[in-house]
Amino acid sequence: MAENHLKWYNKTLHQYFSNEEIKVLMQKSDWKAALEIATTWGWIAFAFLLSGLFPNPVTITISLFILGGKQLACAIILHDCSHDSMFTNNKVNTFIGNWFGAYPILHDLKKYRPYHVQHHINTGLADDPDVSLTKGYPTTAISMFRKFLRDLFGLSGAKANFAVIFMQLGFIKYALNGTAEWISNKGKNIFSILKTAVQNLAGPVAANLILFGILYACGKPWLYLLWVGAMLTTFNFSLRIRSMAEHSMVEDRSNPQKNTRTTYANFFEQILFAPHHVNYHAEHHLCMGAPSYNLPAMHKLLLERGFYKQGTLEKNYWAIVKKAIVNFDKQLPEEAAL
Repeated sequence: MAENHLKWYNKTLHQYFSNEEIKVLMQKSDWKAALEIATTWGWIAFAFLLSGLFPNPVTITISLFILGGKQLACAIILHDCSHDSMFTNNKVNTFIGNWFGAYPILHDLKKYRPYHVQHHINTGLADDPDVSLTKGYPTTAISMFRKFLRDLFGLSGAKANFAVIFMQLGFIKYALNGTAEWISNKGKNIFSILKTAVQNLAGPVAANLILFGILYACGKPWLYLLWVGAMLTTFNFSLRIRSMAEHSMVEDRSNPQKNTRTTYANFFEQILFAPHHVNYHAEHHLCMGAPSYNLPAMHKLLLERGFYKQGTLEKNYWAIVKKAIVNFDKQLPEEAAL
C-alpha cells in the first residue's frame, strides 16, 4: 500500500503539472526562506515585548497564545528544513532547522527526519507513525472540552515534554505520537548515559540559554517563563488543532487524495495554527520537496485544474473544530452554529 501511495503522488503530480511547472514549484529561494524565519521570530519578539512593556493578565494571555502558535511555527521550520526545502543549501537547512526550529522546542532535526519520512510513505495507513494523533475524532463536546483543558492547563505539555527529554536521554525511542517505547539500557554505565544526554541535549539547552540570555540582557529575564509556559500549554492547543485539520475526519484514510486536507486560514488562524503555509497540506504531501512559500501558488493551480473535485478542502479552522465534535450544530442554538 505504501508503495502505491508513492506511485500515486508521482503520477498525480505529473497529471496536474508539466515538468517545467514542477521545476518552478520546487525552486528554492534563500530570501523567501529568510523572510519566513524572520517573520516567526519577529512575532516571538513582539510577544515578549508586549508583556515586557505592559505586564498584565490580558497581555500575558495574548503573549502565551502568540508564543504557542510560534512554537508551532518552530516545529514547522524543523519540518520544512528536514525536507531540505527552505534554503538552497542543505547544510543551511540543517543549521536553521535546528537553531531556529528544533532546538528552542527541545527537538532535533537528525532524529525527526527519518521518523517524519515514514509519515509521508505511509500516510493514513497502519504504519503511519502519526496516525494515532488523528484518530478519535469526531468526539463528543465534553471529550473535546477535556482535551482542550488538558492542553491549556499544561497536562498535555508536561507529558509531551517529559517524553521528549527522555527521548533525548536515550531512554525512549523517538516518536511524536504519544507512544512510549522504552529502550533497554542494559549494559550501559552512567558515563555512556551522560554522554548521550550531553550529545542530544547540548543544542536544545544552548538555544534556550541564548533565548534566556537575550531576555536577561533586556532586563526582563522573567519573560523566559512565558516561553516555558507556552510550551506547556498553548503550543499543545495549537498543535492539536493543526493535527486535526491535516488528517482527521477524512473520507478515506487509505486514499492519498482524500486522506490529507488543505484548510484555508485567516490572519489569526495563521498565527495560531497555520504558520509557514502548513495549511496547504494536501499540496505538501503531493510534492513534499516543494518549499512551503510555493504552496499557495501550487494550490491555486490545483484548484483551477479540478484536483479538489476529489480532494479534501475546508474553509477555515473553526469548521475543523465543528467537524471534530459529534453533532456540533445540534448541540448549539442555531445562531451559535453559524
